[in-house]
Amino acid sequence: MNWTTRLQQMISTLLTVSLLALLGWGAAASPVQAAVPAQTAAPACGTGDHGLLQDLQKAHSGADAVPLGFADVEFLNGKTGRAAGNGFLIGTSDGGCHFQEIYKGQWNFQQIVFPDNVHGWALAAVNDGQAKYLIRTTDGGSTWTRLTNKAVTFERVDFLDGSRGFGYNRTSTYYTSDGGGSWSLIKTPANTRGAYFSSRNSGYAVVVVPGSGYRVMRTTDGGANWKLLLKSAYTDPGYGQIYADGSQVYALLYGGFGMSQTSYSLYGSADAGASWTRVIAQETAGGGPAPGSGAAKAVKGPASGTPGNMVLIGGTTAFLAGYHPAAEQAGVGVTKNNGVTWSNQQTVPGYEASISFTDHNTGWLAVRDLNSSTLYSTKDAGAAWTAKFSFAGAGK
Repeated sequence: MNWTTRLQQMISTLLTVSLLALLGWGAAASPVQAAVPAQTAAPACGTGDHGLLQDLQKAHSGADAVPLGFADVEFLNGKTGRAAGNGFLIGTSDGGCHFQEIYKGQWNFQQIVFPDNVHGWALAAVNDGQAKYLIRTTDGGSTWTRLTNKAVTFERVDFLDGSRGFGYNRTSTYYTSDGGGSWSLIKTPANTRGAYFSSRNSGYAVVVVPGSGYRVMRTTDGGANWKLLLKSAYTDPGYGQIYADGSQVYALLYGGFGMSQTSYSLYGSADAGASWTRVIAQETAGGGPAPGSGAAKAVKGPASGTPGNMVLIGGTTAFLAGYHPAAEQAGVGVTKNNGVTWSNQQTVPGYEASISFTDHNTGWLAVRDLNSSTLYSTKDAGAAWTAKFSFAGAGK
């Protein structure tokens, strides 16, 4: 081998070693690696109120003021979601590590609905007024438009997409196909006291029969005909709520109220109402017996208190919010097997609660207390909660 060839091999070897060191391959560190700047660490997650809404918090401070508090929360997925309350709407796109102010103004939000990240609707009052209006946004919540000059009677709204939605009050159900610009009444049975529609044709209704009890009924033709699915005996039926997703159906039937206590029964079905399981039967000293009869999977609901909203996930899982004003506790209950078993999860301080879950484990809980309000997240179906945003002591 001549010197020229040997020199070429030596140069090639040195270049190879240098390249390997630069790319970080191999076990030993090299001077070249040490010279490469370290990657910038991700910004730390915010805490407390994240420095947001300082002027609004100040305006709501003082002994006679109503402190800022969350009224509703809705997440599209595990990262992106919104929470709203009296005069504000905030949002996150990184699972609550950071929040940003989306809206601040006159609207006192009571419920928010976002079928996507652009279109949204809300039931809201103007400042501290009692009249409730339906408002709409087409920019993710930064600006809102009132859809009518008249107050609405809706207690709850639900939208399937940017156009189709339903409005519910205690006795009636309405449908819109133009984003809430106009509404048509859907025929429901006489004495309906709660309903839910998953499409224009498919829906369920809670019907009261005075002196007898509750009936749960179903339509598959837009209300033209209704089929009886469930009877639940109760001497003084008042009203109920229905939640449905595919073949999953849950009927929440209220008993009595008293001494900050609520009696109720929760029935669940995995086959669109063909068969039912009595999941919760909560009797209380103040509210009396729970509607219906027969064994239940649980004799107390979440926080042993008043039931809040429900979220159904994936055909098998259902979450129910609950809050106990006297005990100042709030939490969730969950089944992951269509009501075969039920578990009431960890509670947090609060006397009102709203939930949003995006899968079988990931969810959010918005609670209000006397002088504070906190938004929590969970990764284990509510077994443990982590505070992500707090208005602390705003009314002190």
